Amino acid sequence: MKDDYLWDGSGEPDPEIQKLEAALGRYRHNQPAPAFDRLREIRPVEQRRAFFSLRWLPQLGAVAVIVLLAAAVFLVLRSRPSGNAGPSWDVARLEGTPRVGWHAIGDKSGPGKLGIGQTLVTDNFSRATITLDETGRVEVDPSSRLRLVTNGPGRKRLSLERGTIHATIWAPPGEFVVDTPSAVAVDLGCVYTLQVDDSGAGLLRTTMGWVGFKLKGHESFIPAGAIFQTRP
Repeated sequence: MKDDYLWDGSGEPDPEIQKLEAALGRYRHNQPAPAFDRLREIRPVEQRRAFFSLRWLPQLGAVAVIVLLAAAVFLVLRSRPSGNAGPSWDVARLEGTPRVGWHAIGDKSGPGKLGIGQTLVTDNFSRATITLDETGRVEVDPSSRLRLVTNGPGRKRLSLERGTIHATIWAPPGEFVVDTPSAVAVDLGCVYTLQVDDSGAGLLRTTMGWVGFKLKGHESFIPAGAIFQTRP
């Protein structure tokens, strides 16, 4: 027998091969042969696409993991109480329409709340008062911007960015602090008025008790009836 029969059907057939051909004949492929030249043109494009997808798959997976972790951290931090968290200051309207953030406090809206990081803003025609029973009361004049920085036990801290406040404080000395662009006012059990202009300069008038002004290790104590000026 010649082996050529196995490849092109020439030569003398082998009986065993003919038996196999008869038994497997029903599985013979009866479709036209594929156009190999055409496949050769298409295959590199398909390979490049597959390579692109496989190459970027790890990066896309990493980005998805980072996004999920960031979302989880955000939710955890959002639900975790702040270390400086404390009761909010009650905000009441005296005149006009003061705002706490985006919330306007009008004559029909009722009182508002000033929480950590929030800012109370009064325009040229509005006044407000903020109160915390254990600390005191602060009246806010028109054209003022006041932010609550800290409200933890033993320390209440506001930041007067501009405008005028009138503070009446009954908390223990040193617990109520107001930051200004030019100095820090520390209540020592008193009643006082604090002003900050657009340049950051401040003016403090003590009506009762004492107020301490501090900046970079320097201190001044302003008694009742005295006036103190600061500049940035």
